[in-house]
Amino acid sequence: MVTTIQLRPETKSRLDDMKIHPRESYDEALNRLLDMAYDPEPLSEETLKKIEEGIADIRAGRGRPFEEVVRERGLE
Repeated sequence: MVTTIQLRPETKSRLDDMKIHPRESYDEALNRLLDMAYDPEPLSEETLKKIEEGIADIRAGRGRPFEEVVRERGLE
């Protein structure tokens, strides 16, 4: 089954730019991009807990500014 979709010219141009090679179909390009954007494996309970702990640390002021870490490590 094949379907037609409407795209604004700007969207089509962006999609053209995302193709790996000129002969890649729009279907292949869109599926590749969708696979990159969606991870069907849910986060584990442990990972969710660590994320919550990290957010709590930030809210409690137990973090350091990114710029400070960059300077400290000489990454400027």
